[in-house]
Amino acid sequence: MNDLNKVKELRKATGAGFKDCNNALKEANGDIEKSIEILRVKGISKASKKMSRDANEGLVAITGDQRKMSIIEINCETDFVAKNKDFLSFVKEISEINHKISSSKDSLNNQKMSNGKNVKDNLINLISKIGENITIGKSKTFSGNNINNYCYLHSVVKDNLAKLGVVVSIKSDQYNDDIDLFGKQLSMHIAASNPLAINKEKIKPEILNKEKVLIAEELKNLGKPENIIDKIAKGKINKFVDENSLLTQDWVMDPQKKVSNIISEFKIPNMEIVDFSRIKIGD
Repeated sequence: MNDLNKVKELRKATGAGFKDCNNALKEANGDIEKSIEILRVKGISKASKKMSRDANEGLVAITGDQRKMSIIEINCETDFVAKNKDFLSFVKEISEINHKISSSKDSLNNQKMSNGKNVKDNLINLISKIGENITIGKSKTFSGNNINNYCYLHSVVKDNLAKLGVVVSIKSDQYNDDIDLFGKQLSMHIAASNPLAINKEKIKPEILNKEKVLIAEELKNLGKPENIIDKIAKGKINKFVDENSLLTQDWVMDPQKKVSNIISEFKIPNMEIVDFSRIKIGD
């Protein structure tokens, strides 16, 4: 094999540029395998420069079944790359691995992928090949006794990969088709209504404090008297809490009812929404 063909072969195997491949072959005295290793090391340096760039595109993947279900986001820089065949394959495999280890972020990077290399090395190689920053974002696994999980994917790109994903867990002493339908509809509701938490007690204090400051400033700018600002602000905060707590949101299928009303209609004493996760690319 002549030098030009070796460069072509190396480019095909690594996705690296002509000059990088040529230099690696010279350094490895024409040995393609050694050249791949050299480019891998140089690829780490090359990829690290891209790792500082914002990655606001990407995909959400949901894997599993009603007993155990996982959601994960993988980000890239452009929508074009989000539809790239190599990126799609990477996301699908990462979602399966993440599900098996129950979203353990500490161990994900060291998990072996189908090519025998670990997640971290494959991520770095993919960054070098595609030329964009790629990051593994939020992830969560849902499972437990007497718990069924339901999901919804919006703007599906392929199979279980989409731009927005929701997983919600419902705990109940019994399950039937009506509850399964509610679970599916509830995941759609969460996608549309974007609640901050299941109930007001679980909304993060820093979010409420920020909202209080913004409301106070808004009322001052409107010239409201000091003696009534607190009263108006309290009403606005209560409204904010109701609109952003899942249980007190208007049910998307019937806005005359709250989500909590729909649960009550099942007349199952121990039925409750345990947890949920909503991940939207770009948020």
